[in-house]
Amino acid sequence: MADVKGDAEALVPKFKFERILNQDQAGRRTSLYGTIEEQPALLILERASFPSSADYLGAVAGSLRTLKNLGANDIYHWYLANSGSIKPAATSENDATDDSDVSFADLKINLIWPCTEKHVKKYSKQGVRYVIETPAIYRDHVRPYMQAQREAGRLNWAFNIIEGRKEVEDVIYRTPFGQADPADEGFLLLPDLNWDRKTLDTLHLLGLVERRDLWSLRDLRKKHIPWLRRIKTKFIEATTALYPTVEPDQLKLYFHYQPTYHHLHIHIVHVALEAGATQAVGKAVGLDSVIGQLEVMQGDDDAGMDAVTLCYTLGEASDLWADVFEPLKLKAAAEAIAEDQK
Repeated sequence: MADVKGDAEALVPKFKFERILNQDQAGRRTSLYGTIEEQPALLILERASFPSSADYLGAVAGSLRTLKNLGANDIYHWYLANSGSIKPAATSENDATDDSDVSFADLKINLIWPCTEKHVKKYSKQGVRYVIETPAIYRDHVRPYMQAQREAGRLNWAFNIIEGRKEVEDVIYRTPFGQADPADEGFLLLPDLNWDRKTLDTLHLLGLVERRDLWSLRDLRKKHIPWLRRIKTKFIEATTALYPTVEPDQLKLYFHYQPTYHHLHIHIVHVALEAGATQAVGKAVGLDSVIGQLEVMQGDDDAGMDAVTLCYTLGEASDLWADVFEPLKLKAAAEAIAEDQK
């Protein structure tokens, strides 16, 4: 495991910057494109959370490397500053791990290497569209798109994690693979890439289920209600067992739609986590909301979320916008013009 971490840490200094793709979260996160060993790479830089250690916070003001006053008015003063290196003596109950031997990190860094054109599009600045996905559009266009993504091998990495062949060190909890009772209730938990794995107020986990028949929330039906309730309980129990200071009513569970990858997974986040784009209307759909909608849905046990109209946002560089929704929009506009000319 030490070799894996050492090899991964050796990659970042090799990054050769070429251009900025995007800045978001009020400038707190920057996506950079470049290369590592002649292969394309994405480096995502984000301001890290402050530790809550009293020793650290007590030393901040006196350890600043630079300090520049931006203005003053009566009792109010504004500055830009660069923090110095502070070695915290202890961590508090709000920290998930004890990294007291490491100076406070100003930056959180994600590296995707080698990256694909799809990654570049995802992290580049782009326009955003709000789309309405009717049951017919899902059936005729979106479902075939999902199937093509799965058949192209886009989920091999997820299956490798689920089966314990890859990234074993990143899994923080799992039921023994293939041994859950009943078999469709096996799952694992791993940290989301956007969590620093330390600050519990920003906790963000992914719950991957073993079963492969569910691609997204669209596949959920009335017959799945008992299973959804059980898996919710298991996710909450596992999370609170791992982090005892977190209580069940401090956790939110939700799906993404559209998800980044089409194997059913659930996001588990702390309620104090700032609700950015990934928790916004048009992206996040609460697990309890889905259960509630299925409960009142008319029909037999096979009635499900594929019969519901869903609205969400898409980036203009996404394949789903370019290949599905933009052509549908242009077709509808052309038909409207033709109708007006009759």
